[in-house]
Amino acid sequence: MKAKTLMNKIIIVGGLSACLLLGGCGAGQAADATSAESTVAAQESTVTPTESTEATETVSTETTQNEAQLPDGVYTAEFSTDSSMFHVSEACDGKGTLTVKDGVMTIHISLGSKKILNLYPGLAEDAAKEGAVLLEPTTDTVTYSDGMTEEVYGFDVPVPAIGEEFDLALIGTKGKWYDHKVSVSNPELVQ
Repeated sequence: MKAKTLMNKIIIVGGLSACLLLGGCGAGQAADATSAESTVAAQESTVTPTESTEATETVSTETTQNEAQLPDGVYTAEFSTDSSMFHVSEACDGKGTLTVKDGVMTIHISLGSKKILNLYPGLAEDAAKEGAVLLEPTTDTVTYSDGMTEEVYGFDVPVPAIGEEFDLALIGTKGKWYDHKVSVSNPELVQ
């Protein structure tokens, strides 16, 4: 009788442990979603600015826009995203190649795999509409620090401004569009 009770306790503890482990993996995603919702809610609930803060914001915006104007050339620049699942290949150290020609900026990024099929400069809702112009992938070969190479997808992404977040939607192998915020910063001219 004691052996049966002991065996039942072991089974119960094992089952609870499995539930906690499996629940813990999903909990991080739920926490990320809750955190993202909180961030959006915080951003949406803004205080109406006074006249003096409006003037400050105008000066700050004009300064940022002027700093974003780069002379024509090729630069390396950091490419940041709001997701650990959507990022530049680790072989590229979080950077892409920024090209400025006639004042138009485009950054070429090599991703971490071939699982992202298309990008769209804007929101997922608009990307899913008929006639949306999608960014098509290129096949890039990246070389890691240990010498290993891998073929991944790359994209040429239009950049509206340096140092400011912009919307970039993606669709992966699951066939669902996702919204992301990305930014390009710290351009360094390639010599």
